Amino acid sequence: MRQLLTYDFMETMRVTNQWLGSTARAMCSYPQFGLVANPAIQMTAAWGEVMERSFARMAVKPDWGIRSITLSDGRDHAVSPNVVLPKPFGDLVHFAVAGREAMARKVLLVAPMSGHYATLLRSTVISLLPDCDVYVTDWHNARDIPVSAGKFDVEDYTLYLVEFMRHMGPDTHVIAVCQPAPLTLAATAYLAEEDPKAQPRSLTLIGGPIDPEAAPTDVTDFGNRVTMGQLEQSMLQRVGFKYAGAGRMVYPGLQQLSSFMAMNAEKHSRAFTEQILRVAKGEASDNDKHNRFYDEYLAVMDMPAEFYLSTVDRIFKKREIAKNTFTVAGKPVDIGKITSVAVKTVEGGKDDISAPGQCVAALDLCTGLPDSKKASHLEPDAGHYGIFAGKSWRNNIRPLVLDFIDANNKSAKIKAVS
Repeated sequence: MRQLLTYDFMETMRVTNQWLGSTARAMCSYPQFGLVANPAIQMTAAWGEVMERSFARMAVKPDWGIRSITLSDGRDHAVSPNVVLPKPFGDLVHFAVAGREAMARKVLLVAPMSGHYATLLRSTVISLLPDCDVYVTDWHNARDIPVSAGKFDVEDYTLYLVEFMRHMGPDTHVIAVCQPAPLTLAATAYLAEEDPKAQPRSLTLIGGPIDPEAAPTDVTDFGNRVTMGQLEQSMLQRVGFKYAGAGRMVYPGLQQLSSFMAMNAEKHSRAFTEQILRVAKGEASDNDKHNRFYDEYLAVMDMPAEFYLSTVDRIFKKREIAKNTFTVAGKPVDIGKITSVAVKTVEGGKDDISAPGQCVAALDLCTGLPDSKKASHLEPDAGHYGIFAGKSWRNNIRPLVLDFIDANNKSAKIKAVS
């Protein structure tokens, strides 16, 4: 009961702050205040507007917002995200492009289940759509999943990926971003033994903790420093009465967000102070740089407790992927069984979340794979987000990934990368 009440208390605080922002903005809108030349009124209204928007975004899943793309024919083509394989904890979503011929490159983009929605990869999807048929793993907010749906841990996540790969077929190229990289590697190895014909053609792992100890960071240090008992006591709560998942144990999105922001508290504080000043001066807009970033960054989702705990315990503490001792339903998953799927790793030289060395460790684990099917890339000046969503991704990494896909594609002739 204590954990449930704590969850509801956090939600109450969020709603209260949203209400305070809305109230401040409304009160400062009274016509009578127009007669008073007091900058404090404009500042209070600006504070209220930023406050209301920020706390409201924390409870809403962002829309993909991809309405159309321009193709090589110079025309705009409508884009619609369609659920092609619904599951209790996450769906397989296909971005259908109207009026386009079948694409030779079919890509499964594996999104993290790490506090943010799959829409965090919106810019990645947009960059791939002109040249690929894109599918994405769209994980659900645990607060909205009834307890009757059962548990969801790292083994269940792996089996979801196996099912998604089987559904898409063997002409698929998988790109895993950040947290799911180890489990995507495990899912591929699982298929290598259980259903070799369903394996994807290639696997690109971007900034993932294959071996967290290869290059320790604050994230890995935290995982090693705390005990599992401490995590259960301090991080987990039960979903409150308001949501369909009432009673489910989760790592709350609001708690994750507070941890994210605490890591760069000064940077976030400065960003919001500057935004309030811009709003007060009338220089801000609904779609400005600040709002585009924070509308996505502040939108957080609850993570199933068993997934969070098993990730910390098995991926970071016990390093089961790095040691090749990972099991699914008691069955060992041998990464060395991957013999035909080309594997590429991508790392950022300035990545402080999954530091260089953690992801490339995957290549040493693929002992059954010839060197001709292994590749790696280190982007010197890129941080964690830059290697999948920033300028480094668009200008340098994306073309290399598409070339890698082409080199390992047995399908029909592929048009040159635009």
